[in-house]
Amino acid sequence: MSEQEYGGDQIQILKGLEAVRKRPGMYIGSTSSRGLHHLVYEIVDNAVDEALAGFCSHIVVEVNDGEIITVSDNGRGIPVDINHDAGKPAVEVVFTVLHAGGKFGGGGYKVSGGLHGVGASVVNALSEWLEVQVRRDGKIFQQRYERGNTMYPLKEVGTYEGENTGTTVTFKPDGEIFEDTIYDYDVLKVRLRETAFLTRNLKITLRDKREGHEKEDIFHYEGGIKEFVEYLNRGKEPLYSSIIYCEGIKDGVQVEVAMQHNDSYNDSSYSFVNNIITPEGGTHVAGFRSAITKTFNNYARENKILKDTDPQLTGDDIREGLTAIISIKIGEPQFEGQTKQKLGNSEARGAVDNIVSEQLTYFLEQNPQVAKSICEKSLLAQRARDAARKARDLTRRKTALESTSLPGKLADCSDKNPENCEIFIVEGDSAGGSAKTARSRATQAILPLRGKILNVEKAREDRIYGNAEIKAMITAFGTGILDDFDISKLRYHKIIIMTDADVDGAHIATLMLTFLYRFMPELIRQGYVYLAMPPLYKIERNRKIWYAYSDEQLNKIMTEIGRDGNNKVQRYKGLGEMDADQLWETTMDPKSRVLKRVQMDDDDLSEVDKVFSTLMGDKVEPRREFIEENAKYVQNLDI
Repeated sequence: MSEQEYGGDQIQILKGLEAVRKRPGMYIGSTSSRGLHHLVYEIVDNAVDEALAGFCSHIVVEVNDGEIITVSDNGRGIPVDINHDAGKPAVEVVFTVLHAGGKFGGGGYKVSGGLHGVGASVVNALSEWLEVQVRRDGKIFQQRYERGNTMYPLKEVGTYEGENTGTTVTFKPDGEIFEDTIYDYDVLKVRLRETAFLTRNLKITLRDKREGHEKEDIFHYEGGIKEFVEYLNRGKEPLYSSIIYCEGIKDGVQVEVAMQHNDSYNDSSYSFVNNIITPEGGTHVAGFRSAITKTFNNYARENKILKDTDPQLTGDDIREGLTAIISIKIGEPQFEGQTKQKLGNSEARGAVDNIVSEQLTYFLEQNPQVAKSICEKSLLAQRARDAARKARDLTRRKTALESTSLPGKLADCSDKNPENCEIFIVEGDSAGGSAKTARSRATQAILPLRGKILNVEKAREDRIYGNAEIKAMITAFGTGILDDFDISKLRYHKIIIMTDADVDGAHIATLMLTFLYRFMPELIRQGYVYLAMPPLYKIERNRKIWYAYSDEQLNKIMTEIGRDGNNKVQRYKGLGEMDADQLWETTMDPKSRVLKRVQMDDDDLSEVDKVFSTLMGDKVEPRREFIEENAKYVQNLDI
């Protein structure tokens, strides 16, 4: 048969769950660590659907030795009677047939986070083995699968007394599918905490039972999303003590909104549909924004806080320093794209707008001091935004031909194709000089920064545009920031933060990441931001040189070459200690350097926001607690 032959026999029919094993990325996004953890979320989400339906109050997630996961709930238990369409028990259908479940209008669930009904079967397909145990009608039933194949018919293995119904799923991810099968407890912790906040009164227990790593966390929030807002605002100073809370049902949409302003300058609003985060927002977020914009403007006009001649407060003005959770439950969610990033249901906008407008109006009338403080903060934001708008115009590049609009300290590269180009943001003029000498002039640009840039977590937009170092970065990148941001104008597809391998260098890198996260998050989301990893040690022996990027690597090199007086070990304190050749060889040469890509998972946005607020905000106590909790992970700290 020739390679070009294309006939009927070249069309493959993938049976059962073969399609999932053949193309796992289509179902769980990737086979990386993110996809591995997604398996747990799929099973947990099924249990949460039972909680949303009112039949489950406790979910237990355990990480066992061998990276085996167990998820147990006290819901009704997956049905075990025969599904007549498939001719086999319903529980077997759920785990072996794609697009099978109680989420397609059959009356099983009014609302569900699992849109496509593929969760349980996909987890089964991508596991080396999976066992499900169902407690229902006084009996315990069990079935086992291996790589998606049923090993034996559903069988009764025991009985139970009382109301101990529920489902227990135990699975081992398949090492043939996943690049890495080690579970990160903290990643699971973030997601399960968020799930508990969004499902009021649901208790979720997470246990690590792996030898040497034993720990447990319990998440249970009677206040639901009100406690979520309190949690996110821990690193900030609330503008008022109460949490504004709105809830109701309209047009079949169940709406819950909690919000509180703080002294920061960022809008930290997060939206969810049936407990699924929608990082790109959608109609429910549009309804929320419309409601608060018109309600606050009406209140400010009626109470003479805004004069007749004053311009309207914009949504951006009102949302400055706002932490908000918008959570809706809807029977038939329509998401734009398979990734469920943005809601499209038109009825959601009207429902959120109506409920928030009405209940927020009552709250402001009953709490005039709170209303006044929010309006005054919004007016300050409006004035600062006007000043920022004037400053922003000065940072915009006029045309591609006017190269003088680029910052003078930038040593640009000659190649104009962004895919080939990278820019090093370098700490200090000394290291900047070495980097300019060392670089490949065709594709590597160098932008040296003087000292530590402004901490944008504590500054309004107008101050940011007034900062010379930040203006230089904005202009060099070419994308603009915030509402002006345009990823298509990005001039470099690698933005590399290159700082000294010490405490000051780490602080400068954190300040830069804070700026990028708050004002150009899409650069991080699309994978354009990197951290350079300069070596920590230089080892010389008999005129031969080695570089070590960690203490472990140093020990390995010393063991290989011998530990005696012939070795000369230098601990680098800064990039300026290297000459141009050393800097090129260790940190800038694409063939030998080590870069770490900065990644941001949309599932963890609220936790990312909280970390930046904690580390870079004004409140000391949350930062001290964070340092104490994470000190054990610190490496190479210079005292």
